[in-house]
Amino acid sequence: MENTKDPQMWEIAQRRVKFKYNLIAYIGMNCFFWGIWLFTGLNQGNMGYPWPFWSTAGWGISLLYHFLKAYVFIDKDSSVEREYAKLQQQANR
Repeated sequence: MENTKDPQMWEIAQRRVKFKYNLIAYIGMNCFFWGIWLFTGLNQGNMGYPWPFWSTAGWGISLLYHFLKAYVFIDKDSSVEREYAKLQQQANR
């Protein structure tokens, strides 16, 4: 049987799977970081500065970018073609 995969659809599927793996890692690691912060604070009697906020926020921004690339801005080829068509129309005036 021949390989009949649409290359564009295959790329979108790969992006979505990568996003899901990144989301799982994000949730797991951030639970771990916040757990360390919580348990060390409880043992010391002082919660202190919530340092896991920085990893949660920084990684969250990156995860948002992955989400947008996988689910929102998936049709980059057509947007490039539309922009090229606009440039051609402006040049032909």
